[in-house]
Amino acid sequence: MPCKILGPAFRISYRSLKQHLIRPALQTEIWIPLTEFILIKVGIIGATGYTGVELLRLLAPREDVEISVVTSREFAGVDVHSRFPNLRGHLNLQFSAPDSDSLQACDVVFYATPHAVAMNTVAELLSKGIKVIDLSADFRIQNIPLWEKWYKTKHACPKLVVDAVYGLPEVNREKIKTAKLIAVPGCYPTAIQLGFLPALENSLIETDRLIADAKSGVSGAGRKAVEDFLLCEASESIKAYGISGHRHHPEICERLNIYSQSEVRLTFIPHLVPMIRGILATLYAPMKSGVKISLDELQGLYEQRYANEPFVDVLPQGEVPATKNVKGSNKCQIAVAYSEETNTIVVLSAEDNLVKGAAGQAIQNMNIMFGLDETTGLQNIALVP
Repeated sequence: MPCKILGPAFRISYRSLKQHLIRPALQTEIWIPLTEFILIKVGIIGATGYTGVELLRLLAPREDVEISVVTSREFAGVDVHSRFPNLRGHLNLQFSAPDSDSLQACDVVFYATPHAVAMNTVAELLSKGIKVIDLSADFRIQNIPLWEKWYKTKHACPKLVVDAVYGLPEVNREKIKTAKLIAVPGCYPTAIQLGFLPALENSLIETDRLIADAKSGVSGAGRKAVEDFLLCEASESIKAYGISGHRHHPEICERLNIYSQSEVRLTFIPHLVPMIRGILATLYAPMKSGVKISLDELQGLYEQRYANEPFVDVLPQGEVPATKNVKGSNKCQIAVAYSEETNTIVVLSAEDNLVKGAAGQAIQNMNIMFGLDETTGLQNIALVP
């Protein structure tokens, strides 16, 4: 039967449309979802850092997204492309003050801010029906005293932490669909969780002696001017940091404990390496006593777990992930091995810390929240070389 369908050029704001459906002019009513006609109005708070500009890079080309507001207290009134020339011709917008009234018209607001910023203003946005995706650490850890210990500040809205959905789609896809507030996982936690997850879910490993040895590019430290991140300091050198404790450690352990049947104890040592972006995590887990599994079976288990995950690529046996093979993409590449001599599972996990480890995963969450194909706008092939 013929029905009236609006042309592909027609798009309407999600907020004005979310309760409506196209009704064709027929005696027998047929209701058709309007997903393909949605225009999502986006605001980005704190868009002058690396995760902020990565959000802009990935969202600007999309026809189903309108970047309405980009905030910066320091650069209010300045053209966005003057700070980020790579966006010239793609985004004709000026930075606004963070308290801009235009945020109220957004369908979703991304926080690309340091910790302890989002928690002070999220409640107001949520009260107006605006969805929030927070890339900071404010809502990642459910244990409030633990969060306050590691981030050395009192949490401004602990009640919202309970409502926040941890935005790891490979685990929480169904919860993300109906979420109002998303806590995007940290870069290290994403790579480490995806690496350990199948082994934990299948109770293959001893959880009290897990090791995560992770290397990250300098962009993971943000855009601030710090001596350790200067070219002459970071180049041609590699060093460990956060040995006495890294803020991502409690987040990783809290999440791994959800997947595990026994308490997780993790030794996590991050390293700074002389590259701009990318994370490579090498994970070690002793096999449980009495567990017998061949490398082929272990490989099959990982392949099966991630078979339907568009952004997790389990490499064939004998291949290993490299940061250059995921640079600029939303992919996490994983390889698994087994050492018979030490009865240890070794997992290698590589991601782009600014994409799957931050902005790309945030957009993946947005796609799921708005009922879109979660790969929309994230099908970039990695940049090689």
